[in-house]
Amino acid sequence: MLNVGLTGNIAAGKSTVVELFKKWGATVIDADALAREAQAPGSAVLAAIAKRFGADVLAPDG
Repeated sequence: MLNVGLTGNIAAGKSTVVELFKKWGATVIDADALAREAQAPGSAVLAAIAKRFGADVLAPDG
């Protein structure tokens, strides 16, 4: 099995390439979506970030 990591600057075409991968039947894991889910307001991860770096690193809405 071939594993590919896709990175790049803003507007570099990553989303276009991901859509092609999906079209070709590839399994896609969106690390940005996973990180947003893990750091959701009220999550243990967000609490750990606030504990480590201080609550002032968080936006007012979490």
